[in-house]
Amino acid sequence: MHPSFHPLYVDFCTYFNGNQDYFECHEVLEEYWKSIAPGEKDHPLVGYVQLATGMYHWRRNNTVGAMKILKKAYKNFTANQSSPYFELIGFEELCRDSDISLKAIEKGEPFKAFQIVLKNENLAFLVKQKIEELPPIPKDYLLHKHMLRDRTDILEARNNRKLASSKTPNKKL
Repeated sequence: MHPSFHPLYVDFCTYFNGNQDYFECHEVLEEYWKSIAPGEKDHPLVGYVQLATGMYHWRRNNTVGAMKILKKAYKNFTANQSSPYFELIGFEELCRDSDISLKAIEKGEPFKAFQIVLKNENLAFLVKQKIEELPPIPKDYLLHKHMLRDRTDILEARNNRKLASSKTPNKKL
């Protein structure tokens, strides 16, 4: 299976091109990246995560954060252009649209979404099918998702780590 057909990559493309849920793009692709190349900060999937993060920041008018992370994404893309993760998409278009977004942010222009061009018919079909299944999401929720989402599992995991570390005896030498 080509790595771009991994369900989490398909989900990334679905959220990016469908409802522009950049927060969810970040979540699903970070999971994919950590499952195959944890700690590899230069991995091409990291560039996609950075792209989604930058778009999320730009939509929220955090232009400083958007510029910083989109520049990293662009650098990652150009450094990894021969990666299989760019074989089935319009790589030139991705770089062009990322650059256009950076220039728009520099000029103080309002947020403008773009689509990742899917050059492979099968991948495009899968993404199109999944886009049709996406539920409608209120714009305000997309804009502030990091604050509005259910964080119960995150808080429980953090609490469990704290408990585990407090039960570990300190060894004094």
